[in-house]
Amino acid sequence: MAAVKLGIRRKIALILGLFLLAFFLVIVKLGIVQIIQGEELQARADDWRTRDVSVDAARGTIYDRNGGKLAISITADSVAVRPSEIKALPEEEQEIEADKTARTLANILDLDYQTVYDKVTSDQSYVYIARKIDFELAEQIREADLTGVELEEETQRYYPKGTLAAHILGGAGVDNQGLSGIEYELEDLLVGEDGRIVGEYDANNNPIPQAEYEYISPQDGYDVYLTIDENIQYFCERELANLMESEFPPKNAGIIIMDPNTGEILAMAVANTYDPNNYTDYDSSVVRNFLVNDSYEPGSTFKIITTAVALEEGTVSEDSSSFYCPGYAMVAGSRIGCWASTPHGTQTLAEAVQNSCNPAFVAIGQSIEAKEDGLFYKYINAFGFGQTTGIELNGESSGILQDEANVNQVEISTIAMGQGISVTPIQMITAVSAIANDGVLLKPTLVSKVMDGDTVVYEHQPEEVRQVVSAETAATVRELIVNVVTNGSGTQAAIEGYTIGGKTGTAQKASETGGYAPGKYVASFVGMVPADDPELVCLVVVDEPSGVYYGSQTAAPIFHSVMSDTLRYLGIDPEVDANDGIEDGEDNLSETVPSVVNLSVADAITNLQQAGFNVKLSGSGNTVTSQQPAAGVTAKSGSTVLLTAGDDSEENEGMVTVPDLRGKRFAEVANILSVLGLSLSAEGSGVAYSQSPDYGAVVPSGTTISVKFEDEDDSITVIAP
Repeated sequence: MAAVKLGIRRKIALILGLFLLAFFLVIVKLGIVQIIQGEELQARADDWRTRDVSVDAARGTIYDRNGGKLAISITADSVAVRPSEIKALPEEEQEIEADKTARTLANILDLDYQTVYDKVTSDQSYVYIARKIDFELAEQIREADLTGVELEEETQRYYPKGTLAAHILGGAGVDNQGLSGIEYELEDLLVGEDGRIVGEYDANNNPIPQAEYEYISPQDGYDVYLTIDENIQYFCERELANLMESEFPPKNAGIIIMDPNTGEILAMAVANTYDPNNYTDYDSSVVRNFLVNDSYEPGSTFKIITTAVALEEGTVSEDSSSFYCPGYAMVAGSRIGCWASTPHGTQTLAEAVQNSCNPAFVAIGQSIEAKEDGLFYKYINAFGFGQTTGIELNGESSGILQDEANVNQVEISTIAMGQGISVTPIQMITAVSAIANDGVLLKPTLVSKVMDGDTVVYEHQPEEVRQVVSAETAATVRELIVNVVTNGSGTQAAIEGYTIGGKTGTAQKASETGGYAPGKYVASFVGMVPADDPELVCLVVVDEPSGVYYGSQTAAPIFHSVMSDTLRYLGIDPEVDANDGIEDGEDNLSETVPSVVNLSVADAITNLQQAGFNVKLSGSGNTVTSQQPAAGVTAKSGSTVLLTAGDDSEENEGMVTVPDLRGKRFAEVANILSVLGLSLSAEGSGVAYSQSPDYGAVVPSGTTISVKFEDEDDSITVIAP
């Protein structure tokens, strides 16, 4: 019995000892938790009940040089779900509600049911179903009133002009990040800094009553004003669209217009364009800006550079140099042919430039190298070839310049003609602009200024890179290339009343396997106006033209069309009076500006266009409040009248009031909508009898207006507004 009692006591003692040991361990653990890990665990607990909600900063607005909005930030709804709210329902209702929610969202958003269902039933506290959806879809989801589903307001990039200047602007992603173009290159300026809302929530993600909340306001991005003019940009894109819709469209084409005195790009257009509002829908080859990213052999346009170098170094003279063209030139045993089927014979320098004679330029190139080894390359580099220009666009190419150490006499000769060297279009127009700017090479730019509210953060000033040739040399070159337009291959670029200096170029494209690809060319024209004191330089590049492939017949006419409109729009007066020699009473080039103040915008545009004037409109509203020039002023036919319409308050910026288009002819409707910054979707022909949206509706600039037309012979009843 004693032994039994002793065993019981030992068991009790053991149990008590184990209990005391466990208690001691618990105390130690609590001490560790409270003292050593206390701060860390408290932080975790705070994180679990604290929700940090991001508040989107708006990307800065991108404007053209005159304040026209090219890229803005708008609000859009994103769809998210809190699965915990469904799981908080009675167990028998959870599956039914999850299925209903997933099926409804999948149907509205056109998504896969299973994918949505997996998100609805996930263990995540908050999961996105779709980002930045259309307003109509958001309204359908809002009306469905689904458990756990939220519509979160976010900012989204919107391009009110659609495809206009797409290759300059680039595009932005779903998270408002810049993907290409200005949007990418100036990301740090445009993006801003997101704000936050910090609050406390329970396990079901419901706000804890009387908890503290902190709001940190977002800092919107800077606004960027570009150097481009949306009207000049439109002229370029219009001509490129016409080219691509012609009987013989090229592979691609592009236009750049530069102010040679400032380096500012006034327009940069690519034919194969896209809508940045749907950026991700396009292949990378479409959004690629070949005017900056790709190189080509410039052909005879490069002879402008060769001429400038030879004149600057005195290896040729405008007065005394002569060149003989038997139809070819022999260099180190290689035969270099002239483009002309008939030899040019003996020529002066002016005639050689006018004729774009290859043997003459072979001789000019050789004369440069004969003076000093490497001299030609020194100037090629000085003009900016073989290096990037620094323009504010991503992916700029430096072109292809052969290693000077490996260049022989034959290659010097072909480079002098514009072959065997690859340049980018932006390099080419920048170099030619140096000739227009008295020999001073400027850095090209697309950015006019950067604003933080009303504060100027940056404002462009012309940035001189270097003096490449003297002002005297540049002036002589300008005189020489005038003959190309008046008497040579560039006659189709001529504009009545203006002296144009320019040069055509036609070059075979290099083959990927070496040599040149048969039947593939790049045609181009570069010109400046007025030639004696240029205000504008324009480069037209046509990639793989079909049918006729010469620059004189493909690129030069485009220059003529674009620059004719640009000169009138900018008010650059002709140097020569086009009415010289016209008898009194025959002059129809001057018109009296009619009064259009207090008229509807549509009627004002019609009246001015019928009087022979172009129209530029600013402001919003249906009624014209001011005009410039004033009524009664005599102005040149084709000049631009500036109109201000309605209320131009800040809240209405970027919005346009749809005019009444009924009863108007197709061309009139198209003109009105174009001036207003609206697009046209037409059905039928004749005169307009219905429209959508209806007149009086206020819509964002760039909106498409659907108009139905009916033959004039049909009975049309137009109800007055």
